[in-house]
Amino acid sequence: MTIIVVNNKGQYNHRIARSLQYLKIPAKLIQNTVSIEEIEAENPIGLILGGGPSIEGAGLSEEYIKHFDIPILGICLGHQLIAKAYGGEVTTSDTESYAQVKININNDENLFKGLAPEMDVWSSHKDEVKTIPEEFEILASSNLCDVESFKHKDKDVYGIQFHPEVHHTPKGSVIFENFYKICQERCNND
Repeated sequence: MTIIVVNNKGQYNHRIARSLQYLKIPAKLIQNTVSIEEIEAENPIGLILGGGPSIEGAGLSEEYIKHFDIPILGICLGHQLIAKAYGGEVTTSDTESYAQVKININNDENLFKGLAPEMDVWSSHKDEVKTIPEEFEILASSNLCDVESFKHKDKDVYGIQFHPEVHHTPKGSVIFENFYKICQERCNND
C-alpha cells in the first residue's frame, strides 16, 4: 500500500515523504531517474511527483505520468509536468516568488474534501500552468494564479501549484490524507 514520492530535486521533497510518514501513510522517496520497472516492482498504489527547480531536471517524471495508471499527485513542478505531459502550457510567472496565498476551491470532492471554500497555502510562482490540457478541469485558483489545482476529468490525476508539506499550509495534511483515500479506494476497486 505504498505511495512512491518522486524527488525532482526540490528543497521540500524530503518533507513530502516525512509528512506522509507522520500521517502513517506508507511512502518511499525515490530519485527521478529510477526505471519504470523498478517502480512497478514496488507495486505502488499512488505516485506523488515533488517539486524542483526546473523541468530540465525532472528526469523520467513525464514518462512516469504517461505510463502509470494509478492515482498521481503533482506538487509544484510535478503539477506543471502533468500539464506538459498532457499537452498543456507552462510559462514563467509574472510574480516569481514564494508566497502565502488564499486559494478559492471550486470543487471540494476528492482531493479538497473538507477544505472548501478557501484555504491558506504556501505557493511557489516561478513557473505556472498557463493553459490546462483539454481533458482537465480547474479545482482551485487564486488572485496570483488561475490554476492552483487541476484534475483529469476521467482519471485520478491531480496537480497542485502549492506545497501541502510545509507548515505554511496549515491544512496541507488533509490533502495528503485525501489523496491516500483516493489511492486506497482505487486499489480496492481494481
